[in-house]
Amino acid sequence: MNILAVLIAAAAMFVIGFLWHGPLFGKTWMRLAGVIPTGQEKLSDMVPQMVWNYVANVVVAGVFAVMLGFIGSLVTDTPAFFDEYRGAIFAAWMWFGFSMPISAYNVIWMKESKKLWFFELSSQLASFLAMGAIIGAWR
Repeated sequence: MNILAVLIAAAAMFVIGFLWHGPLFGKTWMRLAGVIPTGQEKLSDMVPQMVWNYVANVVVAGVFAVMLGFIGSLVTDTPAFFDEYRGAIFAAWMWFGFSMPISAYNVIWMKESKKLWFFELSSQLASFLAMGAIIGAWR
């Protein structure tokens, strides 16, 4: 496992999440999540959550790197296309097979908003693809 790739992939996930929920689609996210800004929000108040968010991203990226390494060692005869994009392809399958259906339980059982679910899924997919591309390229 390339530790630097894991740390950078975790940072990329963090930056994508920030951009997705802030400058790019922040107003949409606030509307869907029912967040009403008070004007008193400070970046310094969010530091503990940001640190834990990054730690969680490192765990995801680290497990992803281990799994990609394990799968890569099992699959030795693959087309050249797969070798070049292995990380992103693997990330898309992990998102589709785990992240999407597991998060669906909140919609199915907890009656959370489908629109918010799709919003969060799109953010996760972008993050997973970036993470996979980084880790896959630095194997």
